[in-house]
Amino acid sequence: MNSINIYENKTLKLQNVIVRRLDLESDDQNLFDSEINKISTYIQTHGANQIGPLIQYSKVELDENNEPDINMQFMLQANNFIHNVEQPYRMESLLRVKNCLYARYNGPDDKLKFAYDKLGVYAFENDIELDGCNYTIYVDRNEEEETMVADVFMPVKE
Repeated sequence: MNSINIYENKTLKLQNVIVRRLDLESDDQNLFDSEINKISTYIQTHGANQIGPLIQYSKVELDENNEPDINMQFMLQANNFIHNVEQPYRMESLLRVKNCLYARYNGPDDKLKFAYDKLGVYAFENDIELDGCNYTIYVDRNEEEETMVADVFMPVKE
């Protein structure tokens, strides 16, 4: 059954997070899958194991020419902190994002945007100002039915 449930004042807490900022200038359609596999392999080759699902961070800001600058990052958690991480990766021992609007999305893969839309409408209706970024956690995926469960966190502007 399709659903989007909204909650206020939630905290996103991630530990031992390896982060990779994506270069969206590339035209490679397989960029996302390729980068996720590279991050996972990097974790394994440095003596750790991936725990939990993929986390995608995104934020759109305007650059000096008033053009949109999209900051997209993939994040994976590891069971251990990896020291001496090389570029293009960085390692965060703890990432805590407080006071977020949160949505649990259950539905078709291609309709996930409705969770972002619903959070935006909820914020508008309740006079909540969001800071403009979001974290999407891809909790589960049913390949046969092409459905997914995803958690979306949108921090509230302080």
